Amino acid sequence: MAWTATHRFARISPTKVRPVANMIRGRNVDEALNMLKFTPNRAAYLVRKALSSALANADEAEADVELLYVERAFVDQAASIKRLREKDRGRAHPILKRNSHITIVVEERRKAQR
Repeated sequence: MAWTATHRFARISPTKVRPVANMIRGRNVDEALNMLKFTPNRAAYLVRKALSSALANADEAEADVELLYVERAFVDQAASIKRLREKDRGRAHPILKRNSHITIVVEERRKAQR
């Protein structure tokens, strides 16, 4: 059984979040939370919130929290906020403020796999 949590439209670029998601993929939940807590990165805070939510979803379904691990962690690009920057001679250049969808999936590790 797998439990999912998604942080949609996170106001950060997906290229900044993907290395943090790659860092925790496949690790135990306790180890991943500890790594995210001490990672000096704004993306780590957002991923930690999503991971805590997935952990709470699993705990609500009465899963064994000690056996949980991050099965999948991925970041997709959300819709960008479009702005214009004024330039010389009345021109304008576009600015894309990118957003992310952060998805964390946790699953129970079988006791034989430990």
